[in-house]
Amino acid sequence: MSSTDSAIQIQNLSKCYNIYDKPLDRIKQLLLPKKNKPLYREFWALNNISFEVKKGETFGIIGRNGSGKSTLLQLICRTLTPTSGEIITIGKIAALLELGAGFNPEFSGIENVYINGAILGFTKKQLEEKMDTILAFADIGDFIHQPVKTYSSGMFVRLAFAVQACVEPDILLIDEALAVGDVFFRQKCYKFLNKLLDRGTSILLVSHSMNEVEQFCNRAILLQNGCSKFLGPANEAVKHYYLIEQRSQNIPQMQQDQNSESIIKPKENPLKLIANSWPEPQEFLDISKISQVNDGWAKCTGVAVCNDLGKATLAFEQGSTASFYYEFEILQDIEVPAIGILIKNDRGIIVHGKGSIEYGSKVPICLSKGQKLRVEQNICLEIAVGEYTYEVGLAHLSNSIYNNRQLLPYEELYSHAIRLCHLPNVNSFTVLPRINGEPVQLLHHGVANLKGSCRITNYIC
Repeated sequence: MSSTDSAIQIQNLSKCYNIYDKPLDRIKQLLLPKKNKPLYREFWALNNISFEVKKGETFGIIGRNGSGKSTLLQLICRTLTPTSGEIITIGKIAALLELGAGFNPEFSGIENVYINGAILGFTKKQLEEKMDTILAFADIGDFIHQPVKTYSSGMFVRLAFAVQACVEPDILLIDEALAVGDVFFRQKCYKFLNKLLDRGTSILLVSHSMNEVEQFCNRAILLQNGCSKFLGPANEAVKHYYLIEQRSQNIPQMQQDQNSESIIKPKENPLKLIANSWPEPQEFLDISKISQVNDGWAKCTGVAVCNDLGKATLAFEQGSTASFYYEFEILQDIEVPAIGILIKNDRGIIVHGKGSIEYGSKVPICLSKGQKLRVEQNICLEIAVGEYTYEVGLAHLSNSIYNNRQLLPYEELYSHAIRLCHLPNVNSFTVLPRINGEPVQLLHHGVANLKGSCRITNYIC
């Protein structure tokens, strides 16, 4: 697996722990002949993991608690020794694993900077040269001269992050560290990470924030019980994670009340309303080779993106309307469908995500196996000029949850959604400057156009 542009190469990596029921069994195991039956159980925290990280790549490591994520990072930074397998790293490694580990609460912040800097291999002179940068990054003012035990938790992690940030590594390992501090400090952290990427640093990120992984990582590995379940594009890995998560929670695919009249299957086809506006077959993409993440309950059978004339296109003027058409075939009986689209820019940032729930669209109360669900979604592209990708997905909600959707907070409502089918990378399109219209060329500056008003008055000073 040798490659000149690789920063990390992991080959058949495994880590096994011996679990003893009693502390005394450890001593017995050392004294007994090896041919005797072991007094321990083997626990494989990682089992036969292989992947490669390129120079300048951001690589995500995701999975449920106990899946082996942190163990993998510790093996890479050599704080643990593997049971078997090979780890090759090229360049200097810095790790944001347990921020503040090694800080002495009785010492001042600046004293702890020198102590931690020495642990990282810096001389006092090198730290003095970097001190202004560290203090500016931490931004905790005169508290830098106070004992660390007087710090708030936010100040503590800001200083710890700042010390690690000064290393300027070739490989940076991050374990949940980007969730620290307030929004301004997090923005500073991301700006710093982008600078590292520009200089070719490889970043490995462990996070439970799936939005963070999707928007920041190029690729990701999904771990389950120490094994690799998926390795590939980050947004696709996240969709596989959601499937594992809902299986682990034993969420029933159907929560129907058989005595409820509200779930009697409709006799009429609910798709007749948009049949007249459905594009011709030649306008649809060939999705036969597009990855679909599903559990066998539904599959996508068609996607098209058209202009206002109903013709497929990959380029739109800023401010014009794009019509997204997509169709799902239902492979098992489901309740209320929730369908939508998500648009990302060329940096992986989500600029728009909306579907039937947010629109308040009229949806069927249940769908039977064999039915097809067609969606027409019109989006005014008042977004920045540039290239975008889009993805579509289908989930479903029980009738009881759907009927009480106005009473539930957003996060709680979507925690009840059962994900059925998702296409993480359908296709791309381009938004171009306007040729005609007022104002000319650009409608706004920035990612998206926020509706509002601008009132101007003049007065005499």
